[in-house]
Amino acid sequence: MPGINNLLGAEILAVIGGDMDLSGSPDRLATYAGLAPAPRDSGKVGVNRHRPKRYHQRLQRALFLAAMSRITRCSESRRHFDRKRAGGKRHSQAVLAPAQLRVNVLWALLRGQRHYELTPPEATAP
Repeated sequence: MPGINNLLGAEILAVIGGDMDLSGSPDRLATYAGLAPAPRDSGKVGVNRHRPKRYHQRLQRALFLAAMSRITRCSESRRHFDRKRAGGKRHSQAVLAPAQLRVNVLWALLRGQRHYELTPPEATAP
């Protein structure tokens, strides 16, 4: 996958363990990595979100570095980063936004045991 070299890929697989049953969904994997906000709701207010207190720091670091690499090399990722920065996000928040998108792709690749392709596979008509 572009942006994830052998070392980062090995670190991500070591943390995940290659077992997709543990994560269940890309959202749970993103929460485990500390990329998705966790709710902090009370009885009256239900829109408070915050960074989870417990997350896997090595996994977040690996995904952060992969996102940084992708931002410097891919114009689409750079535009996404620039939109987040223009929207008032801090640098680290703007980098973690594309990292969360990459978790979705990574989860789908690991679940389907497929390789990354620049063009999506075409659906075959019955």
